[in-house]
Amino acid sequence: MNLVIKKDQWINLAIIATTLWFIWFAQTHLDDYSIRILNNIAIFIILAVSYNLINGVTGQFSLEPNGFVAVGAYVAALLLLDGDAKEYQYDITAPYPWVLTLQANFLWAIFFAGLFSSLLALALSFPVFRVRGDYLAIVTLGFGFIIRILAINNPEITNGSLGLNDIPEFSNLYWTGGTALVAVIVILNIVNSKFGRAMKAVRDDEDAAIAMGVNTFKVKTLAFCTSAFLEGVGGALLAALLTSISPDLFTFFFTFQLLIIIVLGGLGSTTGAIIGTILVIGGSEWMRFLDEPMNFGFVETPAMPGMRMVVFSIILIFVMLFAREGIMGKRELKDLFKKRGDS
Repeated sequence: MNLVIKKDQWINLAIIATTLWFIWFAQTHLDDYSIRILNNIAIFIILAVSYNLINGVTGQFSLEPNGFVAVGAYVAALLLLDGDAKEYQYDITAPYPWVLTLQANFLWAIFFAGLFSSLLALALSFPVFRVRGDYLAIVTLGFGFIIRILAINNPEITNGSLGLNDIPEFSNLYWTGGTALVAVIVILNIVNSKFGRAMKAVRDDEDAAIAMGVNTFKVKTLAFCTSAFLEGVGGALLAALLTSISPDLFTFFFTFQLLIIIVLGGLGSTTGAIIGTILVIGGSEWMRFLDEPMNFGFVETPAMPGMRMVVFSIILIFVMLFAREGIMGKRELKDLFKKRGDS
């Protein structure tokens, strides 16, 4: 038993060391375009593993990520922009005086983005978790729409539909990749803890979990708030990467994209969420050549904008046909190593 634990620890240390080396190598040796793609992948890994915690591990069909990501992005943007930059941008109406006084460095902006999203999730958990299943999905879907509408209709804070521009660009692979690594470690520790086992019990049979004495409201609220915190952090990193945000960025398509990622990777699998992110976010960029003219020697095809999404959709269909539970199912990377060792 001790040998298994030591083996797992060595595997985890090797993965962490390899990830840190890759972050350093990519940031110092790759071109700007490749780094940009990797930054996007790292941010979406944070969002995917956090979304998977509430949807896959706890089994609550929630459709709220775009709302919490938007909150985190706007909080970070307001803290990173100085008073002069804010006053210059607000064309629809003058900002509130307190908006101009908001200021913090990047680390604090990330923290407050996550904290504000988490506190909002805590407040929402009381009405949200009074329902289950499809009704829960509808309630959380409405929350995402409400946040977007509030962003549009409160120009004194968010600059309305024009959004916020000239946000200082802080996100690099050290920030995005490092935060993604921390997020994955935190999520895995939660999943493998006592609370993680309670979350899985709620997912498998909530009524049975209640009968066994599990405080299901507490468990679901913890998962919801943890997920919201990391989604707020991801929103802050996204704002500092794009340097410009607007309500149109946080539509339901944002949530739908994350839902595709965690379903493709395997609901309940953190490893699957990472793999799904790489395939969906990275794959959509790496297949851009399909949109361009191609010469096969015997035939030349014209430019076909959107062809990469057609091919990508076909690939997704085949993957889901032959892997009904996603690529990883509910398994993690360590389970693959154990399986090999047992055989």
